[in-house]
Amino acid sequence: MQQNNADLQTLRHSASHIMASAVLELFPGTKLGIGPAIEDGFYYDFDLPVKISEADLEKIEKKMQEIIDADYKFICQELSKEEAIKLFKQKNEIYKLALLDDIQEEKVTIYIHNNFVDLCRGPHVESTGKVKYFKLLSISGAYWRGDERNPQLTRIYGTAFFTKQELEEYLYRLEEAKKRDHRKLGRDLELFEIFEDEFGSGLVFWLPKGALVRKIIEDYLRDYHIKKGYKLVYTPHIAKTNLWEISGHLKFYSEYMFSPMDVEGQKYIIKPMNCPGHILIYKSKIRSYRELPLKFFELGTVYRYERSGVLHGLMRVRGFTQDDAHIFTTLDNLQEDIVSLLDTVVEVLTKFGFKEYEIKISTRPQKYIGDLQHWELAENSLKTALEKKNLKYEIDPGEGVFYGPKIDLKIKDAIGRLWQCSTIQVDFNLPERFDIKYRDKDGKDKYVVMIHRALLGSLERFFAVLIENYAGNLPLWLSPIQVIVLPISEKFNEYAEKVNKEFLENNIRSEIDNTDATLQYRIRNAITKKIPFLVILGEKEQRNNTISVRRYSENTTEVYNIKEFIEKLTKLEVNK
Repeated sequence: MQQNNADLQTLRHSASHIMASAVLELFPGTKLGIGPAIEDGFYYDFDLPVKISEADLEKIEKKMQEIIDADYKFICQELSKEEAIKLFKQKNEIYKLALLDDIQEEKVTIYIHNNFVDLCRGPHVESTGKVKYFKLLSISGAYWRGDERNPQLTRIYGTAFFTKQELEEYLYRLEEAKKRDHRKLGRDLELFEIFEDEFGSGLVFWLPKGALVRKIIEDYLRDYHIKKGYKLVYTPHIAKTNLWEISGHLKFYSEYMFSPMDVEGQKYIIKPMNCPGHILIYKSKIRSYRELPLKFFELGTVYRYERSGVLHGLMRVRGFTQDDAHIFTTLDNLQEDIVSLLDTVVEVLTKFGFKEYEIKISTRPQKYIGDLQHWELAENSLKTALEKKNLKYEIDPGEGVFYGPKIDLKIKDAIGRLWQCSTIQVDFNLPERFDIKYRDKDGKDKYVVMIHRALLGSLERFFAVLIENYAGNLPLWLSPIQVIVLPISEKFNEYAEKVNKEFLENNIRSEIDNTDATLQYRIRNAITKKIPFLVILGEKEQRNNTISVRRYSENTTEVYNIKEFIEKLTKLEVNK
């Protein structure tokens, strides 16, 4: 029987309670934090009396299995808030008491199995015996309520599924993910570094090979946008604080902004967004309806304060570059512009090899600017555009940005993981706050509608997704080195130089490895670096003016004349 996501979340939340009860039995004196189900499993936070490591996970799993085998019923009880406070005071559960302080309702629920009691809304499965297929995965530190000023707890992650096959498939994907970890591959392939101690956390250094791949991506994006009628712009990295007051970022986004700096008695902030800069460019002169839609594109670098605990390789950084664009349009053209953007998103992501997506519409959050009529109009415009393109979507309530709702598109990678990349946001609010207008054909000034959009999102994050999707074996057109030339001995270095020069003159990214190492070592090194083509040159090749070519991941070689091979590579790259 097919289980839905809600059933799976219930199963995993039940598993988190079973894990918590196992930890309490094994480590008396433990204090309980929270234990939710999450996208791929569950976790629970503990304040433990002793330090534990991943070696202890097996022991915890064994105790969990005993609790599962006992098949204890999950019992829900409703208590008054006062009764719950009394109960958890008796148990000295300080974190549960802190949670109760935040609850406004007069009644709360607790869940009990065997002797374990937890403050919880539920639901849970019928009994512990229903949780048959589970696995504990890892241990990490986590500050209580995500605040580094609070105590650091021990977080144990796990997962659970309804069938053994689903669990095994998930664990296989986890092992694949470890092999594809962009942090390890980025170091092994000499693509990027983060000098945390010397320079700072979450700030990326692009090494020569990574910088070359980034240039290829940026060149493609610039050329693509110019062909699509976008105007390239560049905006400064800092701006006066009053700009961010007008935009609303200081009020609604300040926790992600770096502190202001003093410049000649005035306060400046390093930019977390590119949009106010594009707005100022739009406002630099009177705009006619004939100019609309007016599309500005920038590979704009922004800086956002992310807590050190959430930084993760290129996936979560403090400085990153967006393929950012803003479309200034009219209400009449809005629907057509969104539909066109959806085509653009699909075309660009397909170029990089991504053809499967999940789409969500993120609606009005609790803290927002503007009036409800504009929000409803913006949300409906996104829904209608997706429906016109026959694209399935789900609603993600309350996850829009403070100035407008958005379409979020998640791409599926080679091992089935989803990554957030593209976003399209409709905004009626910033145009009013900045008084952005156009002159209509009747001579009257009217507010524009603004569309914020990014196709790849953060280049850093997308780069990480690319590396993990392809396990470092990038498509030919993205490979920093497409061909490595390997003379079998120094006698053939001159011929290797000639061959390499011909590759370079034909825009093929080629290098020579004529070091003193053995040929077999140099071949292994080239394979480790995931270079698509190995060109091996010896006496026979030099005499016949040919090359022997071995493709990455293949053991056989083929013989070509140089011109023939260059034509083949050119076709392969164009086809990509």
